Amino acid sequence: MSLALPAILSIVLYLASAALLAAPLTGCPRTPQRLGLGAATLAVLLHAAVLLGAHGGRVDLHFFAALSLVAGVVAALTLLVNLTRPVAGLGVIVFPLAALLLALDSFVAPPTRPLPLDWQITLHVAIALLAYSLLSIAAVLAILLAVQERALRAHRPGRLVRALPPLTQTEALLFRLIGAGFVGLTLTLLTGALFVQNIRGQHLAHTIVLSVVAWVIFGALLWGRWRHGWRGTRAVNLTLAGMAVLALAFFGSKFVLEMVLKRTP
Repeated sequence: MSLALPAILSIVLYLASAALLAAPLTGCPRTPQRLGLGAATLAVLLHAAVLLGAHGGRVDLHFFAALSLVAGVVAALTLLVNLTRPVAGLGVIVFPLAALLLALDSFVAPPTRPLPLDWQITLHVAIALLAYSLLSIAAVLAILLAVQERALRAHRPGRLVRALPPLTQTEALLFRLIGAGFVGLTLTLLTGALFVQNIRGQHLAHTIVLSVVAWVIFGALLWGRWRHGWRGTRAVNLTLAGMAVLALAFFGSKFVLEMVLKRTP
């Protein structure tokens, strides 16, 4: 069975969901949000089906396949976040990105075969994927927090600000996500130290170094929040800096090896 149709349906549903969630930001009633989240749920399920079908039910860590996998997990976690804290702005940003990355993996990227992974490495990858996804959502929320804070300081609360939860709730959610992601990142480093062999041969040295740098940044942010009450611009900047370093750690070497040097395992 061709996977083109479910991929296209997922992409369309992602985009439709983003449009419905954005409707209140343009002055429309808030009622389309439930429909938007429903469309996103179907999109995530179809996205998962495409990934399972395209990669034989295994984890494919090649560049475009990994991006699509991360996008699917981030989209699923965004739905879970909206169950407790309706943050429409998250879906407006996350779902179109998920559609784009799914389209690239399905229709642009060359076909790849997943490498065989034993259960220890699979566990390590699963923890890393969850940690990266949680911190990715935190980075998106940090951007929304910065917009929200700037608008309130300028005494010009637009529709976006009115559609978001109160500033204190948005900030509390941000640090919950960072805390959960930091725990996941800690476990990622520990399982990597225990299970990953031949670091140089697998081109993982820079990944490890950058992951540790990101861990230090997020750890410092959480410590500063607990000890000194860090918030606002400092919290946003450190969140985005940590996420940028982590993105380089996860995808920097893959991009260079596969896209620049054309070395596909």
